[in-house]
Amino acid sequence: MEILRVENLCKVYGKGMAKVVAIDNISFQVEKGEFVAIVGASGSGKSTLLHLIGGVDRPTSGKVFVDGKDIYEFNDDELAIFRRRQVGLIYQFYNLIPILNVEENITLPLKLDNREVDEKKLNELIRLLGLENRRTHLPNELSGGQQQRTSIARSMITNPAIILADEPTGNLDSKSSDEIVELLKKSNRDYKQTIIMITHNMEIAKMADRILKIEDGKLV
Repeated sequence: MEILRVENLCKVYGKGMAKVVAIDNISFQVEKGEFVAIVGASGSGKSTLLHLIGGVDRPTSGKVFVDGKDIYEFNDDELAIFRRRQVGLIYQFYNLIPILNVEENITLPLKLDNREVDEKKLNELIRLLGLENRRTHLPNELSGGQQQRTSIARSMITNPAIILADEPTGNLDSKSSDEIVELLKKSNRDYKQTIIMITHNMEIAKMADRILKIEDGKLV
């Protein structure tokens, strides 16, 4: 079953001599429960593509369908709700709120959406990600790997249609990197969670079901 369809997606910045084609007519599909890695050199357009898929930025042209809905037919308020409910974002630098503890950071998307916290799901995620003894710790009391695990739990707590991971291991040592990718793989396997991960590390990319390569804004 298809969860994501990208059709003739383009993103252009600037005009004339300053024109930059960041994404150049990209099309592909992702099945529900698939783990896809997108690889490419720095500046190839990977992050721009991820932001377009997640509704963080709007394309110059083309369409993105998530769960059958054209997300760029939404107005800005509807798009914000879509991002909050249907997309889980994992960033390289974690983006945790420094004054909130682990549990509060994980449940923040639900609180912002005025939704009840499913305590069973919360406890399950905390156990899965090995954070049982860190529930009340602030981000500055955690290792890099623990902060990224908290970020992963936050992305999963809303049961999103897709998790988008932007270089999730880029700020971690090799041991922590392997652990994070194993956890993403486990969430993909155990929860049938659809994951699209950007990475420049081909060894990490090989852990995905499928690899897409992007060069100069094009799939190759």
